[in-house]
Amino acid sequence: MKAAGRSVRTRLRDHLAASDPGLLRLTAGLRTVGAIALTLAVLASAGFDITHLVAGAMAAMVATFAIREKQRGAQAVTLAVGLPVALVSVSLGAVLGERVLVGDAFFVVLIFVAVYGRRFGDRGTALGLIGFQVYFVSLFVGASAAQLPGLWAVLAVAFACSALVRFAVVPVTPAGLLLRLRTAFRARLGRLVSAQLALLDAGPDEVDKALEDVREGTARLHETALMIQSRLEEGTPDESTARLVQRRIADAEIAAERLGLLLLSARSAQRADTLTLHLPGAPAPEVGRLPGPDEATAVLRRDLLALRTLVVRTGAGGTGVAQLRNRLLGYRDEENLPVATPAVRDVFRAVGETARAVMGLRIALEGPQDESDDSPATARSREELDAEDAAIDAGEEAEAADAPKGLRRPTTRAAVQVSVGSTLAIAGGELLSAHRWYWAVLTCWIVFINTASTGEILVKGYRRLLGTVFGVVAGILLAALVGRHTWTAFFLVLLLIFAMFYTAPLSYTLMSFFVTAMLGLLYTLLHTYSWEVLVLRVEETALGAACGVVAAALVLPVHTDRRTNELLVTVLERLAEVTEAAVGQLSGGPAGDLLDKARELDQALGDLRAATQPLTHPVTPLRARRTNARYVVALLETCAYHARSLAATAELLPTHPSIAADPRLRGAAGRTVRNIVTIADRVADEDVTVPVETGPSIASLLGGDGTARYGRITDRVLRHLERLDEAVVGLARPLAVPVKTPDH
Repeated sequence: MKAAGRSVRTRLRDHLAASDPGLLRLTAGLRTVGAIALTLAVLASAGFDITHLVAGAMAAMVATFAIREKQRGAQAVTLAVGLPVALVSVSLGAVLGERVLVGDAFFVVLIFVAVYGRRFGDRGTALGLIGFQVYFVSLFVGASAAQLPGLWAVLAVAFACSALVRFAVVPVTPAGLLLRLRTAFRARLGRLVSAQLALLDAGPDEVDKALEDVREGTARLHETALMIQSRLEEGTPDESTARLVQRRIADAEIAAERLGLLLLSARSAQRADTLTLHLPGAPAPEVGRLPGPDEATAVLRRDLLALRTLVVRTGAGGTGVAQLRNRLLGYRDEENLPVATPAVRDVFRAVGETARAVMGLRIALEGPQDESDDSPATARSREELDAEDAAIDAGEEAEAADAPKGLRRPTTRAAVQVSVGSTLAIAGGELLSAHRWYWAVLTCWIVFINTASTGEILVKGYRRLLGTVFGVVAGILLAALVGRHTWTAFFLVLLLIFAMFYTAPLSYTLMSFFVTAMLGLLYTLLHTYSWEVLVLRVEETALGAACGVVAAALVLPVHTDRRTNELLVTVLERLAEVTEAAVGQLSGGPAGDLLDKARELDQALGDLRAATQPLTHPVTPLRARRTNARYVVALLETCAYHARSLAATAELLPTHPSIAADPRLRGAAGRTVRNIVTIADRVADEDVTVPVETGPSIASLLGGDGTARYGRITDRVLRHLERLDEAVVGLARPLAVPVKTPDH
């Protein structure tokens, strides 16, 4: 019974870790709700009235979600500086609230300063948020100069409670967060292997669903890998450990993605292109029974189950787990492969490589493992991993000097845009309501946060309006149910706030829904609730979103096309850098920092993916454009996968005798790099007419006929170079770049 209970707890923990990597959403919700609940308890025991309780709850929420630094010391400094900023803001809000023109002018200035402050990093962003939101709180509760002493006390209590919950009740250290992210990576890797197992068994009518699950699992694993990389510097004790974990995470991600691709290829009547794993909604290739003897299929199913066990099992594992590991690692040797077709044997090799990556990840995260039950194949894998670890340690000092520097964002333009939009929102909002015009300003402010183009602002405004409309309906129902029961209303407010923060990274529409429903309850507590108030909330939201879009479109506009083109050029430049550096190292050139280059490529691709959301949104009327944007992003993700794989193989070169440098690779891959640069130049300048080159296969350029196998590692490099070359040429058509076919 105890073992069963532990098993259930383990499954629940892994499910939560996989759905919420690092428990970031859960932590944000618990911290915010805890800070508000503690603030309410302190203020209620001190005898404050409802107005002060509402102000305290909102201030505690602001003091909690505004802090963005990763280090606890920096968080404490920002909280300490944020309190005087909040005191000044609420004082000015109370004094200027009844002076319409002066108050409105100051509000616009405050908005400009708050947005401009983002150029000073996380602390500038946090202080800007605190200043703006606390000023908004003063307007919401109708603060006056006579109420200021009480409001100052409320703010002090709210900030103190927020600090207590952050540092004592729900503490998060960089090392602890990284540990939870690693747990999430393991859980998501286990889920991806489960999805690949379902793909193996899927019938013709089930393969589309199974392939979609593999796509989703691959994307989520990559998302978690990027989150881990962003936390390595703060969460690890030294640079050497950070680079080791980064390498092992990258190895596991690439191995798992390759396993899925080879499995799909083995089941397909035709070769499965890597694009199939990266293009959402793309139909699955025609699949049939796994070729070869049925015994091979049964063994592969058994081994995928064993691989999943290796992934999700924590701790030493015992003799049984060691035997599973030894069997899977044995597939890295040709003589241990079962009798099957070449495509199926490739899948078994991929299982062995994934098992090796899992073992390397376990050693990097948990330290040395028990080696008493190692087979010869396992011992060789350990030796390879030890040699790689030594190479990473040796390269630490030389690489530290080349750490990438952060880039500043164009905050001045955003500050001017939001100031103009807020001015329009104030003017229009006061025509709708002399007392609640600030809702339009709040919406205008919010749609500019974390957006960089007119299209992004339009989509965000649409989502906020949609969530607000449904939230008004929920607010009406909740207000009718709660009536005058104060503490029941506060309890529901806490639930809605938790839901708001837990769903915020997943759906902006859902977050807006919970915010609006919560506000309906707050109006009930303040005895200002009415049907007209909630309808006015929708009108002000629509007005604020419209003002934001107008300001973004007319004042220093950054059109979606221009924004996506700039990011596309950046992605192509990063892709060319990674490919050229990896091929250079595989050709015998000097070692470089390939992992960091690959990470920069992933970050640039993530920025592009976010910027294309207005183009790929379901409600966009330009269907052909949406299809084109999705296709381009999917092709770039395919290119990035092959470039990452080349970089990972190149980094093995100094420590693996089975991988030899081949000087011919540089010349063979030169065409691919030139084509990437050509496409980037064309995107940056439409007048560029240099065509993309096509020609003989990479294998034939190396002196082969394109069909011979060169050995496992060389064949893999050739495969990645071939697929990368094909994908780059494939980018030419949707991006309107001419293609030159050589004369035969």
